[in-house]
Amino acid sequence: MHVSLGAQPFCLPLPVLLVGTYDASGRANLATAVYGGICSLQPPSFCVSMSRGSWTHRSIAERGAFSVGLPSRSMAAQADFAGLVSGRQEDKFAALGLTPAAGRHVDAPYAAECPVVLELALTHTRELGSHTLFVGEIMDLKVEREALREDGMPDPARLDILAYAPMAGEYLAMGGFVARAHAVGKTARRNRPEK
Repeated sequence: MHVSLGAQPFCLPLPVLLVGTYDASGRANLATAVYGGICSLQPPSFCVSMSRGSWTHRSIAERGAFSVGLPSRSMAAQADFAGLVSGRQEDKFAALGLTPAAGRHVDAPYAAECPVVLELALTHTRELGSHTLFVGEIMDLKVEREALREDGMPDPARLDILAYAPMAGEYLAMGGFVARAHAVGKTARRNRPEK
């Protein structure tokens, strides 16, 4: 039996996203977000929701570009800090000992320590209550070489990406392999009686 918890923003897990931007003066900044993900295959697009008062919100709107880094489990403290402190007051790259790398395809920095990075060109902006949804076309995907399988595809186990559990307020890491997508579903159909 389900228990109603009311209208809550919940999905499990949520990706932990380190959103990289340059401010008006060109200073690199990072902000943590958990509301975001892939929103289109063609063109390949990724969205992130930012609260209107944030420094990152302003920077994305002004520069028309941003990056999204997916931090690993070992970066939990750094990802948490990047969401607690405003870029208005502190240089988060310096405070966290992270390396700001300039995007090669868009006008946005990223943390070189993230095992996965997306470079995004802003294509759509939508006001949604407390947050603004920014949609960016993926101009490049970068993955650490050590995290690639022999076939050149990212290996989830080697990436060890950080996730977030809303309401519980906990960081998690991805579990192990469960089943092969687009194959295991073929075994799910229950036998139907013959007509």
